[in-house]
Amino acid sequence: MTALSPTSVRTRQVTASALKYLSLVLASAVVLVPLVVILFTSLKNSQEAVTTGPLTPPKNWFNLGNYATAFQQGRMLQAFVNTTVILVVSTAGTVLLGSMTAYALDRFEFRLKKLVFAAFLVATLVPGVTTQVATFQIIDDLGAFNTRWAPILLYLGTDILSVYIFLQFIRAIPVSLDEAARLDGANSFTIYWRIILPMLRPAIATVVIVKGIAVYNDFYIPFLYMPSSDLGTISTSLFRFKGPFGAHWETISAGTVLVILPTLAFFLALQRFIYRGFAAGATK
Repeated sequence: MTALSPTSVRTRQVTASALKYLSLVLASAVVLVPLVVILFTSLKNSQEAVTTGPLTPPKNWFNLGNYATAFQQGRMLQAFVNTTVILVVSTAGTVLLGSMTAYALDRFEFRLKKLVFAAFLVATLVPGVTTQVATFQIIDDLGAFNTRWAPILLYLGTDILSVYIFLQFIRAIPVSLDEAARLDGANSFTIYWRIILPMLRPAIATVVIVKGIAVYNDFYIPFLYMPSSDLGTISTSLFRFKGPFGAHWETISAGTVLVILPTLAFFLALQRFIYRGFAAGATK
């Protein structure tokens, strides 16, 4: 085999480096360009939004009238309150139910244990749309329709992702800690609450972030189960702008920015926990 000359090796290295950075630039553009368009549109008046291009900067960078309209007439404050209540209760319930499920699956031996694992996997393969008729009837029979309890009950179901994350961390906790606690008279719940749960803090942070963003951005469940305007969440309140503000894209864009900002700030502040949690869970 003929050895490559230093010039050829250098050329290949430069080409590979250029392609790497080009792919990063293209991926960043796919994410950032829509955000820039929304931000520019939210700062324009109605005439600018119609007559200028999507990437044309606004003439007045301090035009906040669209934000005031979106916040007041879109009832964004009430939507933030509803979303916060649903988000906190659903996320806390997912952490408790998911960690308890993972603890039981890892630490206890019982009949049909493998069947339970298989049931979790099968449940992820069933499209949610196919079960919506039965789910809607159950929620309606419980009297939870058009209340905050409807999405909370649906979000509380432990998804396989949270169970899997907790399971990987629990498997890394020595069983000897459980045995030592039992010698001191601790029961299973005490072991879970005093030993297992405090050691799951990285996994809890990961589940809270992933589940929280999913609940915050969800549109389908709040729109279907909470049709009342007083029970709007962030996503459904934004959707309602298509009525009175159907052609006013500057107001819709301002509402979109208000919805994006909390998620963006939350993710940027805690993103290290996501990567650390997934990486740790993958290697445990």
